[in-house]
Formats: sequence, C-alpha cells, structure tokens
Amino acid sequence: MRSIRTRILATVLVLVGVGVGGWQLLPAKEDTGKTIAVGTTNAVTSLDPAGAYDAGSWELFSNVFQSLLTFEAGGVEPVPDAAKSCEFVGTNLRTYRCTLREGLTFSSGREMTAEDVKFSFDRIKRINSDVGPASLLGTLRSVDADGLTATFHLSSPDAIFPYKLATGAGSIVDHAVYAQDKLRTDNGADGSGPYTLTGYKEDKQADLAPNERYRGDIKGTGRPIVLRYYSDPVSLEKAWKAKQVDVATRQLPPAVLAGFSPSDPDYRLSEANSAEIRNLVLNTTARSPLHDSRVRQAVATLINREQLVSKVYEGTTDPLYSLIPAGITGHTTSFFDAYTTGDTKKARALLTEAGVQVPVRFTYGYAKGRGAAAEEAAELKRQLEASGLFTVDTKGYEWTDFQKRYTSGRLDAYAVGWVADYPDPDTFSAPLVGTGNSMKNGYSSKDVDRLILDSERYSARTDDVGADFRQVQRIVAEDVPLIPLWQRKEYVVSSVDVGGGQYLSDGTGVFRLWRLGWI
Repeated sequence: MRSIRTRILATVLVLVGVGVGGWQLLPAKEDTGKTIAVGTTNAVTSLDPAGAYDAGSWELFSNVFQSLLTFEAGGVEPVPDAAKSCEFVGTNLRTYRCTLREGLTFSSGREMTAEDVKFSFDRIKRINSDVGPASLLGTLRSVDADGLTATFHLSSPDAIFPYKLATGAGSIVDHAVYAQDKLRTDNGADGSGPYTLTGYKEDKQADLAPNERYRGDIKGTGRPIVLRYYSDPVSLEKAWKAKQVDVATRQLPPAVLAGFSPSDPDYRLSEANSAEIRNLVLNTTARSPLHDSRVRQAVATLINREQLVSKVYEGTTDPLYSLIPAGITGHTTSFFDAYTTGDTKKARALLTEAGVQVPVRFTYGYAKGRGAAAEEAAELKRQLEASGLFTVDTKGYEWTDFQKRYTSGRLDAYAVGWVADYPDPDTFSAPLVGTGNSMKNGYSSKDVDRLILDSERYSARTDDVGADFRQVQRIVAEDVPLIPLWQRKEYVVSSVDVGGGQYLSDGTGVFRLWRLGWI
C-alpha cells in the first residue's frame, strides 16, 4: 500500500519475463484513442489520500495525484515528480526540503504551491484515520511552506523519509477543495497526476482521462483507462473470458493463473517476482484468547505453509517464513528456524505452559472476494483443528467492514495482504510491527521500536540496516504478533493488442496505467 534516494538492494523485484519477449518489439499501430479496460479485485477504501492505506486505493492515487517524488519503472531510488528537487539539509537526516516545479496545476485549474503540500501532510496527521496512512508519517513533526518550497522537520533521523514521500501518503491535494479536518466523500478527486478522475462508481469502476496539464517525471500520460472492480477472482475471470476487460491483474483464481501458458497466442502474459506478502495477524490485547505469546507460538508451530501454497494457491505463491520477503535487504527465515512445522507435541506443551484450556477457541476474519481468502481460511482452520488444540471460527466480511472490525480489535486473528509501499525493509517493519502499527493488533515492543529507529539513521540501505532487521525478525518470530504465510508472484494478462502490461506493477508501489497502450 505503501520511495527514498538512498542506495538499496538492486535485485528487488526483477521482472522474470515469462511471455513478454518478442511481442514487445512489435511496431505500434496508429493510436485510436480507444479506452483500455483494466480489471482487478483490489478494492478502493477511499478516494481521499488521508483515508486509505491499501493497495487498491493507492493504485488509483498514483495515477490521479502527484507526490513530490516517485519511482521510475524498475527503479530503486525515488526521483522528482511534483518536485523539481529534494534533499536533506545538513547531515543529521532531520530536515528535508523540496522545491516544486513551476506551473503545476490541479484538475480545478488552480496552481499548486507549497501551501498545498503542507496542507496535505498536516491533514493526514490531523484526521488520523484508522485505515489511513498517518502511521507511515510517524517521524514527521511539522512542515513549513514558502512559495514553492516545502521543508519537512522530522522528530528523529529518518533516511527513509524520501521513500515515504513517493507513496500514496505523499499525494498532494488541493487545499481549496479538501476540508482540513474531515475526509472527502463525494466520489470525486482533485489532483495533478497523469490522469484525471472523470467518473467513479463505488465497487464498480473508475474512469480516467489523460491529464493534458500534467507536468512531472512521466513523459507521456497514456491512453484513456477504465478501471473495473470485481468482487472476487471468479467474477474477474468471467469478465476476462467475456472480453469485458483488456487487462486482468490482482487477481485471477490460482487455478487459472497456474494454467496460463506463455506460448499461448491468444493473450500476453507477464510474470514477475513480487514483494507482496500475506500475514496471519494475531490480536495481542488482553481481551483476546491469543494474548499469551505461548498460545501464538503454538499457532505458529502448527501452520504448514507448504500445504497451504500447494492446495490453495497451486504454486502461484511461495511459502514465506519471515517478516521481510525474499529479495529485500534483511530477509531471513526466522519462523522456519524457530518452529518445526506441524509439531503437535510442542504446541500442546506451549499451551500447557500458558495454563489455557484446550481446545483454545478464537475468531478468524478475512475479506470476502480478496483472492483465495475463503479457501485459505478453510485450510488454516483445518490445519489448526486437526491438532485438537484449537477451535477456529472463520467468517468473511465485505472489505470495508473487515477493515473496521480488525482495526477496532473485534477479531482475534485476521489474514491481511501487504504490498510494499517502497522497495526497502522499513515498509515491512514499522507499519506492521512498530508501536501503533497499521495492523491495529495491540503489539508493541521496545526492542523492535529501538531497532527500527536505529535502522532509519543509515542512508546506505545494506549491511548496517540488514543487521537491525535480522534482529527485528528474530524478535517477531518469538513474540508472534503475526505469522508470515506466503509471498506472491505478480501476474498480468492482457489481450494480444495491448502492450505494457509488464510495466504495470513492479513492487515500487506505483501502478503505471500510463504504460498501457494499443499495439
């Protein structure tokens, strides 16, 4: 859901290139201007950047709004977008200054100034929505505005701050249109991005027209787009087969993805490594039956990821044994090292030590229509109950209801996907396990917070930060506020006359609809 200039691991999210070979070199036909239809099961929580911290919303934000910085396709360092330049002032990584490009305008026609930048960040922190991105801006103390210059004052050294500016949390809104202290709810959005939102039907579709006023890093603003939202993967599959969409992504059913062939002449397929992961989040508050860490450790002992990936996802995801996915600095196998899969004897001993009565009963919630969430819940319930140590009450909820339930602590366990906000281990730590994290599961660890804070001092995102994050993952495997389940492979399928699908999503948090075009 969730962009720096410092050096980071260059192997992050390299395109595998399945089925994206020679067709890329075909000459483009004359552009007809015809709208390209893109289908997805990702839901939009809010059209207001202050009210959403999820992949579906941020996909839209990266097209409708501008941030000061952005990522180029496949890039690992942020580059200026709305900004002409940005840099840290001094050497203590506590003051960051950006100068806007001249002549930027919102869709209303009003010129953008640094006052809009300050307003946008101030209102995110003021509104502090339960499902918003305020937690990502934890080190931001204040913003000053002077003409076209915005200066950010940080409460502690934060080398990651430029990365955060390049995310959906950095979306700049028009201060003449948006209220300072409440979310916008009229199904409109006024930004300065490569597209303007010309129509929106909740849970149905978003109509996007190229923004001729756009000025920024992108050289071409693409073709007209209609984003169509589907309630579940099967509905998206039906739309794809009926040719109601030209591009399908996130997410067709696993069986369909597993059956695709890169040599099939009827479609174009791209497959890429991804930093998208899924965790089973456990409620650590005193009122939850999973409050005791030994109970959570017992759950971690019993889960068999290999079976989950094979039976539910048919090999389209990979088992994940750590907080930080493969390909990101600091990745380990901490949960694999700490737990023997399916060790019922050990799980029983942990529950006996915790002094709880078995079977331990808890609720497990998931978002309906989000991939194979229902099948996943059924498989995890089967694995845990087969031990005789747990009784799991599973239930699916519509996306916004699901978010409200887990953020208010009404679920004992809940499965949540997480898409990298930016290609750095920080996006898998502070938002997931830091105090006040976006998972809202009550977890807090002074040692984890200290290590995260220490990691933010390093501009070089390699060995120094790797050591900090390896320690974070060891602590998380012991405390078990969440259990990593799997890491996704990224699939985009398009009709034979649409190119650019391989650039649509690359793990930098940017959804490049402008790269799609007719061949």
